[in-house]
Amino acid sequence: MMDDAEKEIFRYLRGAEAGFVPVTAISRHAGGKHKYRETPDWAKPVLLRMVERGILELDANAAYRLKPLPAVDPARRWVSPQIAEMLRKSGKKFDGMIQPEGDVEAFYDSL
Repeated sequence: MMDDAEKEIFRYLRGAEAGFVPVTAISRHAGGKHKYRETPDWAKPVLLRMVERGILELDANAAYRLKPLPAVDPARRWVSPQIAEMLRKSGKKFDGMIQPEGDVEAFYDSL
């Protein structure tokens, strides 16, 4: 489970469009300016913890980004639960269906 600080950082980096973001920018924007003024380095231990858990990646310039989601097998397709139920009732075999398991945040939270 992610704590509140990890969730703030996760939501901020999710909007960064797969680019690496420096620690100072994360500290300032993810927690807000008041939190940054009180403790400018508040995000460093949280970021290191998220790297250890496999949620974030770190580049050579000490900037962070969300680890990309694993690639989905192209033979498998996502199907809504309602359509999957209709396909099952038809009696035909559909082995390549992927059931939704939650949102992206839940995936990273499971790491």
